[in-house]
Amino acid sequence: MAGGNSTGAFTGEVAEHYARFRRGYPPAVLDRLAAALGLDGGSRVLDIGCGTGQLTLPLAARTGSVLGVDVEADMLRLARRAALDAGAANTAWLLSSDRELGALAGLTGAPAFDAATIGQALHWMDVPALFATLRRLVRPGGGVAVVTNGEPQWLLDVPWSRALRTHLEVWLGQPLTARCGTGPDAQRAYRQALAAAGFDRVGDHVVDHREELTFAQLVGSVYSAMSPGTIPVGAARASFEQRLRAALGAEPYPEDVRVTLLVARS
Repeated sequence: MAGGNSTGAFTGEVAEHYARFRRGYPPAVLDRLAAALGLDGGSRVLDIGCGTGQLTLPLAARTGSVLGVDVEADMLRLARRAALDAGAANTAWLLSSDRELGALAGLTGAPAFDAATIGQALHWMDVPALFATLRRLVRPGGGVAVVTNGEPQWLLDVPWSRALRTHLEVWLGQPLTARCGTGPDAQRAYRQALAAAGFDRVGDHVVDHREELTFAQLVGSVYSAMSPGTIPVGAARASFEQRLRAALGAEPYPEDVRVTLLVARS
């Protein structure tokens, strides 16, 4: 998901692919998240780096209201459309970076939220500064959840993922090693930053599930992670997809997804 340093990365067609193909969250994840944060039908939630609403909208179905925040206007446009289609009238959307969220505390004059969530976007942000800001925005006893929605699809230890990684590295001309905040070092740093900001009750929760991806779903997800300057177009796209399909082999492509919830309460 887009965050404070990603301006321009998730625009145009990339955002459209994001809305259509980015992995969502199964009900078991929302059950665990709501229980860990103590959410109910009156809760006010801030979803930071909300992208096109993959986490915002299911949260809205379980809470009183959700404010989705993202730095990309195209992402928010699509999130609003999804909210309207779903009849989620208890959602609102704010174009803002994580660095600007402190202004909300000044506008409200008091902690405005019962909880804050960050779904697969924290690696774009200034983590210590954000958590310090959330300490002022989330009420005493409230919580923050960092939601990691599986490993990048090109870094899995299965044959189709290795073929995908090789194909992308040739296309992009560089190795793909970034884990986008999913690795143990990043998770450890998030935990320490939460504690330093005053969220002293930190716990881990895990939900495992399996998806069976079609080629269209997989390639659409890949395009959602590219920048507008690297996504193939025209004849290059046809060649990209033809070669990728040959490298991957027959569909479907099974993916074991581990969703981790790093939940901290004040």
